[in-house]
Amino acid sequence: MQPKLPQLTIQQLEYLAAVSNQETWAKAAKHLQVTPSALSQGLAELERRLGIPLFERMGRRRVLTNNANEVVRYAQNVLAQTTDLARWANELNAGQTGTLRIGMIDVAAVAHFPRTLQAFIAQHPDLDLSLTVASSAQLVEAVLAGELAFALVVKPPKTIVDCHLTEVLAEDLAIYAPDGTIQGDPATWGPWVLFPEVSHTRQLVAQALQTRGAPVQVTAVSNQPDVLREMVQLGMGWTVLPVVQAEQGPNPLQRAQPQPLIQRHLVIAQREDALPNPAADNLIAALLRASPHSLHEA
Repeated sequence: MQPKLPQLTIQQLEYLAAVSNQETWAKAAKHLQVTPSALSQGLAELERRLGIPLFERMGRRRVLTNNANEVVRYAQNVLAQTTDLARWANELNAGQTGTLRIGMIDVAAVAHFPRTLQAFIAQHPDLDLSLTVASSAQLVEAVLAGELAFALVVKPPKTIVDCHLTEVLAEDLAIYAPDGTIQGDPATWGPWVLFPEVSHTRQLVAQALQTRGAPVQVTAVSNQPDVLREMVQLGMGWTVLPVVQAEQGPNPLQRAQPQPLIQRHLVIAQREDALPNPAADNLIAALLRASPHSLHEA
């Protein structure tokens, strides 16, 4: 049969640890910033709840009994662990520890914000940051399912119920064609290698091309900009890509038209009813500060 647990308080254990470390009860009370009367009453209640005497008289002084030594060790252990718990809770509330799961489309993670992510990880060594790179549609679904604290995605063409959007930046997308292609009448542009039809960017691109009078004959699709870029270099078709991905690194693509075709907006998507998450808030603030064209509104 389990013994009934005494209803001890952290304050009572703190009183006991203090009198064991200080020369007098008066000094212990001063250290704790309580009155000697409050200290005496608290320790008397601790003795009552334990059912054993913790102090004995030695002249005018009250000293610990032999049995009290075990209780003092227990009090010191509990206080140390409680201090650790309080520190951990403070760090968690400040976004310094715990787990943070986020999502980003590839251009955000690789081209726009890699240094921001690296700096955030370095500044929060006790925070377990998990990053998922996927399409905007997949990431938004994960946010709404509660699997991600937030996701940095292409702004959806339609309003998403229960989802709050914060605009981060706007980026240019341009048209790219294989080398040697005659770039004349838009009616002759293509065929195209583009993002999949369900992609938010694909919808923006298709609408813009149709507005320009270009037929959208798609011969290949890929979620990976690097794959689309390679297809253009191999002569498989034309594409529309973010300038930051198409024109950087080895073997950059050359624009078929000098002006960008469209501008798309990258946004942070969060559930409207999500619980407060200090770590997520800290990272979002860092992303907004790092954005070259931060818009800061939805």
